[in-house]
Amino acid sequence: MKLDDLIPDLHVRTAAVRRDIHAHPELAFGEWRTADIVAKKLQALGLEVHRGLAGTGVVGTLRAGSGGRAIGLRADMDALPLDELNAFEHRSTHAGQMHACGHDGHTAMLLGAAEALTALRDEGRFDGTVHFIFQPAEEGDGGGRIMVEQGLFEKFPMQSVFGLHNWPGLPVGQMAVMPGPVMAGTDTLQIVVTGRGGHAAMPHQAADTVVAGAALVQALQTLVSRNTEPFEPAVLSVTRFHAGHADNVLPEEARLGGTVRTFTAEQQTLMDTGIRRICEGIAAAYGVKVEYTLERGYPPTINSVAETALCSEVAMQVLGRDKVRGDLRPSMGAEDFAYLLIERPGCYVWLGNGLGEGGCMLHSPHYDFNDELIPLGIRYWVALVERLMPPN
Repeated sequence: MKLDDLIPDLHVRTAAVRRDIHAHPELAFGEWRTADIVAKKLQALGLEVHRGLAGTGVVGTLRAGSGGRAIGLRADMDALPLDELNAFEHRSTHAGQMHACGHDGHTAMLLGAAEALTALRDEGRFDGTVHFIFQPAEEGDGGGRIMVEQGLFEKFPMQSVFGLHNWPGLPVGQMAVMPGPVMAGTDTLQIVVTGRGGHAAMPHQAADTVVAGAALVQALQTLVSRNTEPFEPAVLSVTRFHAGHADNVLPEEARLGGTVRTFTAEQQTLMDTGIRRICEGIAAAYGVKVEYTLERGYPPTINSVAETALCSEVAMQVLGRDKVRGDLRPSMGAEDFAYLLIERPGCYVWLGNGLGEGGCMLHSPHYDFNDELIPLGIRYWVALVERLMPPN
């Protein structure tokens, strides 16, 4: 049996699954229907199925031959809290919930790969164990971290782990495979400025939290422009500033929040130290109290060199040498596949979803996963398994 013989029918059936999942999106840790679909399809293939990691997580295990090699392939399942503005038949049926990042496609492609690899197992095409990891709560809630904490790699030993994400703006048929940092680490800053409220016509009697907060916003920008190595990417954005409720009152308190994006643990620490120093300086300069906390979010997603080189070769085999990009810049977006890559070497790749016409970009209410990617994703996963676990 050849994969080419399986793909046409598999493409149609997998696309139908993808559209069904798209029409029934579920938010982080609530992916019960999606998990049921995944588990039932894996069980129908005869795979070992484990449920319960991070609540709705599903892991299916396929064994072939007697080889000791084991790898993990991961897909995310959750949707976003967003109202869909598409009008096609498979649009979301749940108000305020939408698959606007393509996790429906990632899940469907990995299910398709599991079916293809099951069919090819008896052909002696690979020798070893494949763990298909269907992860909840990628969109900011850290389902990957929780799966790791609850024993993903202890329950399912594997030498390496791999992820794939669709990428609008990259043409269909192309893949980006880059070593080192590919997605940023993301931290959330919270700042409370407390002063002495008063009458807006008598500012000398108050300690103005709005002026202090405005100075703080301006000063924080120097951490990137003047305190960061020019070749070390970093972003600091203050995205919230709440103070006051009346035009003639100087408020007692101002609250600020924002995000910090970096690519190394060292840079995360430098930004944290710098923010704290500026907060202390503003407090002294303006006679206010400044309380600062930084909530560490996802760490940077860092591909290991050897696994990335191998994935690049596999992608060239599947798509063609001229279709594999190693020159794209990392994204300042974040991805909790990072937690899996901290524990095991591996590679996270981007598969082109098209040029994003009509606003069809990630996290857009007009987004839809491009079903033409499905056979490409399946072929990539199958080729990767065969490359990593050749028959003895």
